Amino acid sequence: MTNEKTVLVVEDDQDTRDSICTMLESIGYTPLSFDSGKAALAQIPGKAISVALLDIMMPEMNGYEVLDAIRKLPEFATLPVIMVTAKDRDSEILEGYHYGADYYITKPFTRKQLEYGLKLFLS
Repeated sequence: MTNEKTVLVVEDDQDTRDSICTMLESIGYTPLSFDSGKAALAQIPGKAISVALLDIMMPEMNGYEVLDAIRKLPEFATLPVIMVTAKDRDSEILEGYHYGADYYITKPFTRKQLEYGLKLFLS
């Protein structure tokens, strides 16, 4: 595939991370997954990433902290970021946008919902 799109996935729950990666592969994207924000931030510099999917509730660094750190990297300052989380109250969703998230997908979600969110940023 010449127009391959790589999606950064940062999710601490192994089953959820595996499920997201399987969904991504089934719709034609290449997942680059990590179990923590620190691991992701150590590995992503220099990588060609099209969009990021970040869990919010993670140990050590939450998704908002990861988002903030990604935005500080010049090569990823404008990277589209989708928060993927079980937090679904309006105030929590607005908090995600306040931190600079571009879109929000609440768990549990379907492959169709994930695909829709990605297509907002990837053509």
